[in-house]
Amino acid sequence: MKVGITGCAGFLGSHLVDALLSRGHHVIGVDNLSMGKIENVQHNLDKPQFEFYKDDVRNLETLRHYFHRADVIVHLAAFKIPRYGNSIDTLLINSAGTHNVLEVARENKAKAVIASTSDVYGKNPDLPFNEESNLVLGPSTVRRWSYAVSKLFDEHLAFAYQEEYDIPVVLLRFFGSYGPRHHLSWWGGPQSVFITQVLENKPITIHGDGQQTRSFTFVSDTVNGIVRSVEKKEANGHVFNLGSTHEISILELAKLIHELAGKANTMKIKFVPYNSFNGKYEDVRRRIPDISKAKELLGFVPRVDLRMGLKLTISWQRRVLGYEARTKEQIAKKAIAVA
Repeated sequence: MKVGITGCAGFLGSHLVDALLSRGHHVIGVDNLSMGKIENVQHNLDKPQFEFYKDDVRNLETLRHYFHRADVIVHLAAFKIPRYGNSIDTLLINSAGTHNVLEVARENKAKAVIASTSDVYGKNPDLPFNEESNLVLGPSTVRRWSYAVSKLFDEHLAFAYQEEYDIPVVLLRFFGSYGPRHHLSWWGGPQSVFITQVLENKPITIHGDGQQTRSFTFVSDTVNGIVRSVEKKEANGHVFNLGSTHEISILELAKLIHELAGKANTMKIKFVPYNSFNGKYEDVRRRIPDISKAKELLGFVPRVDLRMGLKLTISWQRRVLGYEARTKEQIAKKAIAVA
């Protein structure tokens, strides 16, 4: 198939490019490189089955041009983290980008696979979340919910397009994807920040009391779920949770990263109260998916446990931050000194 991907140079997008190319698909990727990196797809740029275009998903005319031959469009480009501001970008970029992708899919009679988020479950206390669970969001005066609202709008818009124009759509709610190439800021998730802080022997900054829980899903598992959603007709017309069912508190995550990084020093933690954020902020206390629907219809089963996934991620992050090179240099200096 010919598969279009928005956000193709980002974390999930670049891994999806790798996976689809390895399966013989032709991939057309678009990314404005505001958060993605060309280095993430550099190794694919000379392949005839891959086309890359630097552009913004808000440009409908150019998306039409790039994706006019696409059988499937996977929409991953998005803006998030409104806790630090940028609520307008979160709402407008996400809504406009999804609208444009659906318009192109309508014109092509193509399938649209739209990235959503576990954040849409909000403050629902009934766990684990399944795809028919109530979506319980906080007040509009708390900007933290604007990301969830934008993705919930995307879901409704996708299903409206499916009903009105008879195009197949799939909605994917991701739970805590992490791994090599994740963004090294909070944009990439708490694990990316914690790993850097541990490697630099800095205090680990934990928001709130650290007892809030999440499930973290290694990138290869998330991408496997996306590929299955692209290729399987059984996915059409459905919402799927894609994530690990292993629940861990943020504090325990920090301890695990400290351990796996091989640090002998005492772990230092800095708790950051929610009232230190500008404006109001609300957190979700627990978040864990029910993935029985994805197992049944997609054959989706997470394979990489958290310890192994974090080991691989720490090794990658150590390398990109230059710590692997520094360690080798230190060993060499010690050897010279001993000699």
